[in-house]
Amino acid sequence: MPTTATSRRPTATMLRHQERRVLHAVGCGLRDDEIAADLAIPEDAVAGHLARILAKLGLRDRAAAIVHAFDCGLVVPGSGPRTREAGPGPRTAVGRAAGPKVRISVLGPLQAWQDGRPLNLGHLRQQAVLAALALGGGRTVSQQELLDGVWGMEPPLTNVVPVYIYRLRKTLRIGDRPDSVIEHGRCGYRLAPGAVEVDVARLEELLGDVHRADRAGDATEAVRLCSQALDLFRGELLSGLPGPLAELERVRLAERRIVIMQRKLGWQLRLGRHSETIAELFALAAAHPLNEPVAAMLMHALYRSGRQADALTVFDRARRRLADDLGVPPSRMLRRTYQMILRGDEAGLGLTRATR
Repeated sequence: MPTTATSRRPTATMLRHQERRVLHAVGCGLRDDEIAADLAIPEDAVAGHLARILAKLGLRDRAAAIVHAFDCGLVVPGSGPRTREAGPGPRTAVGRAAGPKVRISVLGPLQAWQDGRPLNLGHLRQQAVLAALALGGGRTVSQQELLDGVWGMEPPLTNVVPVYIYRLRKTLRIGDRPDSVIEHGRCGYRLAPGAVEVDVARLEELLGDVHRADRAGDATEAVRLCSQALDLFRGELLSGLPGPLAELERVRLAERRIVIMQRKLGWQLRLGRHSETIAELFALAAAHPLNEPVAAMLMHALYRSGRQADALTVFDRARRRLADDLGVPPSRMLRRTYQMILRGDEAGLGLTRATR
């Protein structure tokens, strides 16, 4: 796969062991005092570690560190210090029926269903609180995190988080138990394990299966699983929801979707499915005209189909768009693809078939 600017960025592998542990805890959403307690180190040491992490990885702030921890695989949704808590913690509802009764979707406009019936989740701020819990991967989310994620630098004048949680618990609850879906513990709130099915968790499961299919060299199965993952996306992500968390997740999940599409289309090309891949790549390139890896993949596909002139036209269009919109020339990766197509260098383009 072509080398991109993102892949050249410093990664968590260059961090020392304790720094990786701190970055993992930050990615799980823990505050400095919680990280200090979990790792048994002074709180000022946590701040020092975080400052060094930001400097080493070239990250702007804590929010960027959280995104980086997910993107590099250091944090997996559903895992982390809070999910390993021992002793007093959130209460588990007793007598809950087997299997999730509530489904929540965040890979599009926020929606929830109970036994197939759509639920009214209230106004947008209240929905944003539920989205924060759903995106928490099963961990406990503190009230301060909800305030920061939903209101940002303009917190509410009154403590409305418990009010929103109360309303959401009434809307989502199963049976007569108020904590059947949203549990309240010492450190905050979380979705009750086993009671809720969140589409982003299903996405992670499918991507794990994709990775295993890829390692087994089964491109056909990888394409099938990627298609299932892409089917989970249903339009504009977290449409209309306010707050820094929703904005950050919109960007992260949109980028995740593009990466999944690129992986799927790459495997399709290796399987020789050129016509359908070209059509999908043209649509993807039109939606993301500044995405150079997508342009390069489209050039590969066109060249492999005997359409060298069309492949070179894609490069010219990308070059003009980059110049007009960003004032920059094509990246080295895109220029290299262009030169290899001009020379007819199939070996350099890596045009080989995968195992069916």
